[in-house]
Amino acid sequence: MITWMQRHNRYLVWTIWVATIAFIGAGFVGWGSYKYGSKASAVGKAGDVEITNERLNFTYQNLYERYNEMFKGKFDEEQAKKMGLLKQAFDSLASQAQLLSLAHKYGITVSDKELADYIASMPIFQQNGVFSKSIYRTYLQNRRLKSATFESILADELTIKKLLGLMESPSVPFEREAIASALSVSDKVAYKVIDPAQLSATVSDEEARKAWEESKDQYMTPRRYALSLLWTDTADINVTDEEIQSFYDQNSFNYVNADGKQLTLEEARPAATRDLKIKKGKKQALLDYIALKKGEKKPQEQVKLAQNDPRLPAEMWSAIAQSDSGTLLKPKPIGDRYVTVKLEAVVEPEPMPFEQAKPAVIAQLKKSKTETLLEEEAKRVLDNIDNEDLVTSPYVSLTQKTTLFPLNEMESLQFVQKLFTSSAKKGIITLSSRLVVYKVIDQKMDTSDANLTQQIAGEADQIKRHVFERALFKQLNEQYPVKAYVKGL
Repeated sequence: MITWMQRHNRYLVWTIWVATIAFIGAGFVGWGSYKYGSKASAVGKAGDVEITNERLNFTYQNLYERYNEMFKGKFDEEQAKKMGLLKQAFDSLASQAQLLSLAHKYGITVSDKELADYIASMPIFQQNGVFSKSIYRTYLQNRRLKSATFESILADELTIKKLLGLMESPSVPFEREAIASALSVSDKVAYKVIDPAQLSATVSDEEARKAWEESKDQYMTPRRYALSLLWTDTADINVTDEEIQSFYDQNSFNYVNADGKQLTLEEARPAATRDLKIKKGKKQALLDYIALKKGEKKPQEQVKLAQNDPRLPAEMWSAIAQSDSGTLLKPKPIGDRYVTVKLEAVVEPEPMPFEQAKPAVIAQLKKSKTETLLEEEAKRVLDNIDNEDLVTSPYVSLTQKTTLFPLNEMESLQFVQKLFTSSAKKGIITLSSRLVVYKVIDQKMDTSDANLTQQIAGEADQIKRHVFERALFKQLNEQYPVKAYVKGL
C-alpha cells in the first residue's frame, strides 16, 4: 500500500487532497516537521498559486501521522526520509495548486457563508449537535494553527471539490455494458498446486557456516542504546469531576469510537481522566528532569535497548537517534507515566557470532533452497503438463467466488485474478507461498445480465475517473508546470 501511494501520489486527487482534513479527529502529536525560512515563505508554485512553507509543513505532519498510524507508532524521521515523505507532501500540494489555478481561471470560488456552514456542520466541532467555538479554538491551539490558515485550507478543499464536481462524469450504460461483457468470460482450467510442504530443503552446519562467513554483514546485532530512566507517575494525581468535565468539553474531539462517532463524557471518562492527569503531571515531570540534570535525583533504571524498542515511544526514539552520548532528553508520557531519558552510550551494530546468527542463516538458506525447488518442480510439471495428474476446475470468472482445492479462499481469488490478467493458455502462477501450474482447457462467454451491469457501475465509474484524472493532470502539467524553489522537492 505504501509503495502504491508513493508511486501514484500525484494522482490521488480523491484521497490525498482530503489528507489535510483526515486527522481532525486525532489529537495533535507534534512530530514530523520541516521548516524552510518563515512560515509564509514560498517553497514552490504552480500556475498562480504559491505553495507556502506553512502549508507544506502542515501536509507533511498529516502524512507523517497517517504513516505512523499504519506502522502502529513505529514510524520515525529516518523512515520518512527514506520514503521521500517530504516530496510526497510537496507533490500533493503541487497537484492541489494546479487544480486551484484551473478553478481560478474559471472563476470557481467558495463564499464565506459556504465555508462557515461547512465548518459548523463538522461533527468534530459540535457539542450536543451544535457548533462549539470553544472546541474549535482548542483544536486550533492544539494544532498550533491560526484560524485564517485553517480556514484557507478548508476553502481550498471546498473549491477543488466544487471544481471536480463540475467535471464529474459517471459512466454511461454502454460503458458499463462493455465492462460487464469483459467480466462475463469464464475459463475451465486443469491445474496442479506445488506446495513447499511437499519439498524437503535441508541445510548442513557446514553450509550455514560458509554462508555466514561470506555474508557476516547481513547478520548484525541491532544498534543498542545504554539509557538511564527516571519515571514520574501521574496515576495518584487528584482530579475533580468538575476538572474532568471542563477538560472533556475542551478536548471532546479527541474521544471517538472505531466508527469515528464522538464518545459521551461517561464513555470517555477513563481516557479523559488519564489524559488530564498526564497534563497536570507535566509540571512534576519537568521538576524531576531538572533535579536529574542537577544531580539532585538519580535514575531509577539502567537499560540497554535496541533501537525502536516498543518500551519507548517513536517520538522518543527519534530524539534519541539524533542525540549524542550524555544528552538528557525532556520527559515524555508513556501510559500514565512520564519518562526522562539520559543517553549514556550508543552500542553500534556488529556482526553476530556464528552460533547467534545460525538460526537466521539456516532459515534464509532453507527459504532460498525451497524457492529454487519450487520453481524447478513447477517447470518440470509445466513441461510435462499433458502427462500430469491434474485437478479440473469448474468454470471460473472474476464475478464469481470459487474456492479451488487445495487452495484457500484468498489464494483462489488471487489465482483467478492472475489467470485473467494473463494471455497465456498455460503457465505458472505464483501465490503467496505456493505455485500453481495450469492450462486452460475451455473458455466461454456468458451473457451479461442487467444485475451484473448494475453491480459494476461503481467499478466503471472508478475506471473512468482514473482515466479522466490522468488526462486532466497531463493537461495541467503542460498548462501549469510546477516550480520548486527548494532543492530536493
